[in-house]
Amino acid sequence: MVIEMGNGRKNNEIEIDLVEVLHILLERIWLILGMGLFLALVCFIFSKFVLTPTYESTTKIYILNKTGETSVTYSDVQMGTQLTKDYAELINSRYVLEEVIQKLGLETEYRNLRKQVRVATPADTRIVSITVEDIEPARAMQTANCICEVASSHIQNVMDIEAVNVVEPANTPTVKASPSVTKWTLLGGIAGVLIICISIFMQYAMDDTIKSSEDVEKYLGLSTLALIPIVSDGDKAKVKGRPKKVKRK
Repeated sequence: MVIEMGNGRKNNEIEIDLVEVLHILLERIWLILGMGLFLALVCFIFSKFVLTPTYESTTKIYILNKTGETSVTYSDVQMGTQLTKDYAELINSRYVLEEVIQKLGLETEYRNLRKQVRVATPADTRIVSITVEDIEPARAMQTANCICEVASSHIQNVMDIEAVNVVEPANTPTVKASPSVTKWTLLGGIAGVLIICISIFMQYAMDDTIKSSEDVEKYLGLSTLALIPIVSDGDKAKVKGRPKKVKRK
């Protein structure tokens, strides 16, 4: 694999041996696994003990349009599905959410509460689900039910709807919605492995030193005639410390 790097008139080529890169990664497999486990542990502790858990409570309503017929046709369902987008905007409107804040005495603002509310419409239905996310399970349930009550009245007045029926009231959540400790731990481990692998790869790609006679022949195209061993300071000291032999006459 050859990577060309152009810079003006100078063109530099970096030749990368994928087999050699794989060999280097395998040699440092314990370092890679250690980094992955370390970041996974950090993310586990952070998501488990640092991040504030949030809970979600959902209520569902069914919106019935005014019609003279008792039966509901497929076109009615399609029309109702299209109108659910309008219902979602009305549910998230300032009028509804500010009235909810006032009724429950919430210490928050309209913008903040809107971020906590999620409105969804299942396909081919006229059912609208209202989900509220909060750090307090009981408050999430109370807010969802209050939004359902206020929004039902507001939708009937604005859209001239026959009735808005509660399909499923909100309940107190017992399981936290976020953060997911498993997801955080898994992502942390993957991030740790990727970071150390990229670091090792960059170190290999930028290293242009000659390490062996094979590198001389490979990169310079020259034949090696002889090898000169490198003598360390310790070896020099050993050589100097050896007693000289005295020739006997």
